[in-house]
Amino acid sequence: MIDDSPERASTLVASYLTIRRAVGLSGLALPLVLLVGGWIAGVSVQENMSSYYHTPMRDIFVGTLCAIGVFLFCYQGYDRIENWTANIGGASALGVALFPLDFNSDPLFQRTIHGYLHTFSGGVFFLTLAVYSLYHFPRDSVLEKEPHLRERSWIYRTSGLVILFSMMTMGAYLFLIPARWKEIFNDYNFLFWMEWIAVWSFAAAWLAKGRVIIADIAVDVLAYASQTVLKDKPSPPFKS
Repeated sequence: MIDDSPERASTLVASYLTIRRAVGLSGLALPLVLLVGGWIAGVSVQENMSSYYHTPMRDIFVGTLCAIGVFLFCYQGYDRIENWTANIGGASALGVALFPLDFNSDPLFQRTIHGYLHTFSGGVFFLTLAVYSLYHFPRDSVLEKEPHLRERSWIYRTSGLVILFSMMTMGAYLFLIPARWKEIFNDYNFLFWMEWIAVWSFAAAWLAKGRVIIADIAVDVLAYASQTVLKDKPSPPFKS
């Protein structure tokens, strides 16, 4: 027998928000911990985040991405498309973590298969995060009747657009500009800062969805649990 009591619904919603928070906080912490931890360990700012794999910060880089991947696999949406988006995002996060970029290399020109798998996984990962911010989260907010809907939708869409902008600028850097300009950009760690912007943008969207940004979690949980149980609204999407 399925327990559809208000207490059960409230517990599920709280757990669901916890996953969203965990994804957002992991993304928020990753670039900052890499930079500060690397500085403490005597590691200079790397050309990109993936290069920290070859430094004492390897475990932080791999562990955080694996955690994000697992959280995304546990995340379940309102339809099959959203579920597949989460699964693809989880698989690509694990790909970034487990297939390291070749040491001291241009992401576009790798010497090994696992290096190319890393570059491909990174592109897919950012793309799935943009899809969440631009499509899934705004749509889900309407279904869930979230408070502060306009403000949240602005955060989601702005985050998605910033992620896409970051991807385009990184793509232009990799594919379009001449080698001598790349050297100049590398002197300022261009890829690292653009990846930081993209990661913090996706973190902002997930933290807004997890009620860390805007609104009170206790009020939202009770309101959503009430409408789910008493008004027969769509149940929070969890895997059984």
